[in-house]
Amino acid sequence: MEHRDTALITGASGGIGLELAKIHAAGGGDLVLVARSKDKLDRIKARLEADHRITVTVLPCDLAHPDAAQRIFKQTQQLGIHIDVLINNAGFGGHGRFHQRDLADEQAMMQVNMVSLTNLTHLYLPDMIARRHGRILNVSSVVSFMPGPLQAVYYATKAFVTSFSQAVAQEVAEHRITVTALCPGPVDTGFVEAGNLEGVGAWKNAKSAQSVARFGYRAMQRGELIAINEPRLRLMVNWIMPFLPRKTLLNFSQRLMEKNSPS
Repeated sequence: MEHRDTALITGASGGIGLELAKIHAAGGGDLVLVARSKDKLDRIKARLEADHRITVTVLPCDLAHPDAAQRIFKQTQQLGIHIDVLINNAGFGGHGRFHQRDLADEQAMMQVNMVSLTNLTHLYLPDMIARRHGRILNVSSVVSFMPGPLQAVYYATKAFVTSFSQAVAQEVAEHRITVTALCPGPVDTGFVEAGNLEGVGAWKNAKSAQSVARFGYRAMQRGELIAINEPRLRLMVNWIMPFLPRKTLLNFSQRLMEKNSPS
């Protein structure tokens, strides 16, 4: 990829998205940053442009809106911006038993985690294919490989992202486009607070957003299909989970999500 490639990053105001923006900017690449908070994006724009002499375009947008992806695409078209790297990072979770959670929250989660990601990919892929140049990084999760009691919808959305990413990667490989699903374990971001996950033991050993972003960006550059950032998690996903009885896996998954679970 050329240094001046332009990357569009959703969820770019913090966490993994912000760290990915910093990495791309440090390599000399221009950016289109998407998040809900214009103030945060404007501050990031000022800092990255000053530090790296690049161009940062800010597009404040809530991806929970059904027409969000189309609005983003239309704005980049009007500005004459070709997107070389699409990073679908925005996403959120939520803790609790499915029947007790607010349905509107679950629908917003599905819209952000799956629908807007799918729409953005569909909108930007044709130009990448026409130019035979482009990379897509979809931020999924290691939980995409198992069902998730107490986070039923979140886990399911990430299963969609991981499956979708691999299928599209196969379809577009002949056009020299790559699609990578980044599937990290727990990451130290605002995800815990936003998803009401305080006290869940699985986040005790969360990795830094910076380290996950570095790992994911390198995997994207190499065109990897699946990128799991921790060796022990790769072992679990590839060599242990496939052989566990289904009920054992479900019990294990639920225990991971129980609050104040023992170490």
